[in-house]
Amino acid sequence: MYKRLLGFALLMLILALAMSACGPSTPPAPSPQPTSPPPTKAELQLPADESITDATCNENNATIPSPCPDARPLHFIVITHGNPHSKFWAVVENGVNQAAEDMRVEVTYKSPDTFDLDAMANMIDDAVASHPDGIAVSIPNADILKPHIQKAFDAGIPVVSLNSGSIVAEEIGVLGHFGQGEYTAGNAAGERILGEGIHKGLCLIQEAQNTALQVRCQGFADALNAADVDVSTLIVETDDPIEAQQKIDEALANDTTIDAVLALGPSVGEPALAVLQEKNLIGKVKLAAFDLSPTLLEALKNGEVLFLIDQQPYLQGYLPILYLMLYYENLSKPAVKIVLTGPDIITKEDADKVLRYSQESLR
Repeated sequence: MYKRLLGFALLMLILALAMSACGPSTPPAPSPQPTSPPPTKAELQLPADESITDATCNENNATIPSPCPDARPLHFIVITHGNPHSKFWAVVENGVNQAAEDMRVEVTYKSPDTFDLDAMANMIDDAVASHPDGIAVSIPNADILKPHIQKAFDAGIPVVSLNSGSIVAEEIGVLGHFGQGEYTAGNAAGERILGEGIHKGLCLIQEAQNTALQVRCQGFADALNAADVDVSTLIVETDDPIEAQQKIDEALANDTTIDAVLALGPSVGEPALAVLQEKNLIGKVKLAAFDLSPTLLEALKNGEVLFLIDQQPYLQGYLPILYLMLYYENLSKPAVKIVLTGPDIITKEDADKVLRYSQESLR
């Protein structure tokens, strides 16, 4: 009996020792805290490296900035017919600038002070003479601009087109075109406005020599004519909104049967809106317009405009730079020559969603 008790005691002692060996160890005593203050941000900086350029990318608010990726040794030139003070073309230029930053390439943006095809042709010639790595150009009139674009091809410079030029892009031979189908957009506007039970339409054109606008207006007229509704055209080629407003006011006063107006851009859409507001014609004369502006979007929200047609000018600025860069990276080019950025019909329900971006010149 005694031996059995002694054996049991020894077994329990062995188990206790084994369990203490497998259990958690006693945590070490905390180390004393430093009495000196923590290092400053400046003290944490790495020593200057003469081999690294000054450009740094401070991602995620890192304390120590990391070097930016190397810039690509590419220089592109963008030439458009747009007025540099235009709300629409400001969005295009913002797209160009963001693409240049994202692609890490150098881009120069140029446009005449007013709609001037001769000035634009000279800009294309100057661009070709500087032999950039690529040119992006709008083509509002192929008859005038095609010979100058051909000089770029002859010099071995890749060319893409944007905004105006969808109907001639394949004929001219650009790598790709980025814009909306002009006839389709005008026709869609006409079919939609017919639902308002209108009797006569008016198409407002802001650039007489811009064939893209003529095609857009033709699409509108064809839709209305198919329903036995007449359409007249008014050229409002001025940078003065007061003068534009006066011309539109006279047209509506001279033909009181007009009960639908399609403005082909904000430079005529906003004056048309002002006329309808001043003459108490909101609702009596239906207004629709191409392209976005904060003023037109606010009017759309308030029910003073039927709808707006957006061709997404930001994409028209961004995509040409992306495609030119990819062409140099690996000879990528779109399988479909015409890359459509519109039309996108903006309704009252959509207005609030895009207003902020329009205010920031991103839509």
